[in-house]
Amino acid sequence: MRLTGLAAAIAATLFATAAPTLAQQFPQRPISMIVPFTAGGPTDVLARVLGQHMGQTLGQQFVIENVTGAGGSLGSARVARAAPDGYSLVMGNIGTHAASVGLYKNLAYDPRKDFEPVMLIATTPMVLVTKKDLPVANLKDVLALVKQRKVTFGSAGTGSSSHLTLLLFASLTKGDIQHVPYRGLSQAMNDLLAGQIECLFDQVISSSPYIAAGNVKPIAVTSPDRAKAVPSVPTTIEAGLPDMQTITWTALFAPKGTPRPIIDRLNAAVDQAMNDPGVAKRLAELGADLPAPGEQRRPETLAKLVSSEVARWVPLIHEAGAVGE
Repeated sequence: MRLTGLAAAIAATLFATAAPTLAQQFPQRPISMIVPFTAGGPTDVLARVLGQHMGQTLGQQFVIENVTGAGGSLGSARVARAAPDGYSLVMGNIGTHAASVGLYKNLAYDPRKDFEPVMLIATTPMVLVTKKDLPVANLKDVLALVKQRKVTFGSAGTGSSSHLTLLLFASLTKGDIQHVPYRGLSQAMNDLLAGQIECLFDQVISSSPYIAAGNVKPIAVTSPDRAKAVPSVPTTIEAGLPDMQTITWTALFAPKGTPRPIIDRLNAAVDQAMNDPGVAKRLAELGADLPAPGEQRRPETLAKLVSSEVARWVPLIHEAGAVGE
């Protein structure tokens, strides 16, 4: 036992000595950034915009990989099991790193324990959109409709931000709602455009182009203030459902045990990307709100957010009896 303890102490000392050099040398090969959702969705868009700039900063390519399934938990689990060397990252969100705890009895990871937070990337409100020919003009009409008959609502999959928002909506309205899960928001949007489903809670970041083109009918955003990307769309507070408040978020994580100097180097690269006027403008156009420079961009702030979001959403998931796919 004494020898084991001595060996551990020596290893810790050697690591502490080598860590600064390790960070200076990192990265020496391309970095894999897992997006646990389909290509073209809001998380994927954020990852590609940031990955390109981070690659330029760090001098290595960021390879975006879409690993879908189980509300994003499959891709997240892959990174949780990866070597903690900074070369495997995951762009997680409210679904993969909060709701998953309540949805899956045999979840392959614990978002509070199995990852090193890097940085909160963006927050964005959800927006309720309907197919163009649905006979509704506002949220009041939608509320009346779900009281009259069954209404189909798509989502990006069980445990996704669109599904969580729908759970909250169903809890508040007690309406007749049929949940239709997809393997990503892009698939759900395609079926909404085709009229196969009637409603969808989508992120403003991915719905704004369809709203601008008049392809879907916007009803309300789930934030306290109107979204800059769709300023003509009223909030749920304005529309008469004040408790319908949901802000989804996206953040970057590394496997647990990734050396802090590498986390700090990745954090600095993300920070530099978000300070770039071109990147900030692009994300703002998509409807993403960036965390303020400073404390809001620290890894510790993201860790606190994950814990608080788990505490908020897990009871609602249990109350609704939602079960992962």
